[in-house]
Amino acid sequence: MPVRLRLDCAYDGSAFAGWAVQPGLPTVQGTLEAALAVLTRGRSPLTVAGRTDAGVHARGQVAHVDVPVGSFTTAPGRSDRSPEEAFARRLNALVARDRGLRQPDVVVRAATVAPPGFDARFSALWRRYTYRIADLGAPRDPLARAAVLWVDRRLDADAMDHAAASLVGEHDFLSFCRPRPGATTVRTVLDARVRRAEGLVRVDLRADAFCHSMVRAIVGTLLAVGEGRREPEWVAQVLGARSHDAMAVAPPHGLTLEEVGYPADADLAARAAQARARRDQSSSSSSSNTNSPESSSRSASSSSPSSSPSFSTSEVKAE
Repeated sequence: MPVRLRLDCAYDGSAFAGWAVQPGLPTVQGTLEAALAVLTRGRSPLTVAGRTDAGVHARGQVAHVDVPVGSFTTAPGRSDRSPEEAFARRLNALVARDRGLRQPDVVVRAATVAPPGFDARFSALWRRYTYRIADLGAPRDPLARAAVLWVDRRLDADAMDHAAASLVGEHDFLSFCRPRPGATTVRTVLDARVRRAEGLVRVDLRADAFCHSMVRAIVGTLLAVGEGRREPEWVAQVLGARSHDAMAVAPPHGLTLEEVGYPADADLAARAAQARARRDQSSSSSSSNTNSPESSSRSASSSSPSSSPSFSTSEVKAE
């Protein structure tokens, strides 16, 4: 009988082609699963809360993995560490060796025995992302350049915040998503805020889930408001248009997955069952309507690169 572990992870996405495994490309999932295979002496596939795309970072990513009990209980060896602490330390050491870095770009912050019913993906209530922007006049910190977008205009953060408020609630976010076969583009945004903090403009978005490129498409739209090219009310018009044809996607490196929220332990299994049922219902209803984009899940975006309109501050890439 395997033991399910919750892995709390952080990573710099700069050198990765996203979370999800892709043949011949470095990915976060591939890096962690390779280390797990050595540690558990077998294949140990990961399930993640939200699949980040190429160049996107994470500070609060969550995944789960089922490993043989023996691989977990024997992790401490002759040390006095707990199995959880020892498993995380050994996993990080293997990741560092695989990456050839003294300070690796993927870190497992904790490996803990998951409560009954825990599913990193389906038990999640929400995901929170932050996009960081250094506009004109803000300090240019070269040590943080990998996680901050630099723009050459002064942004009106208050106007961006006003515009972002129109996105809160349950909507069809087709205008901000790259639809996929089997994918629904209906999401519930719980919070949408734009503010100045520590000299940067921060766009904070929290939702039950995000579809492909949704966060960066929202940021790209808000930037048009912040630069004065559009009025705040225009964002609501874009949302209502339900057309992604002219979607402007902000570059990936300014985006970080900050946190994933879960219910109380006693409610984890019920939440997972509810999320799976909604997924199945969405897939069934979408497959019967050729005008609706379909989805196999309501989880965060995946890692396929795609093209988009030119962006004035940087090359535009898929999230």
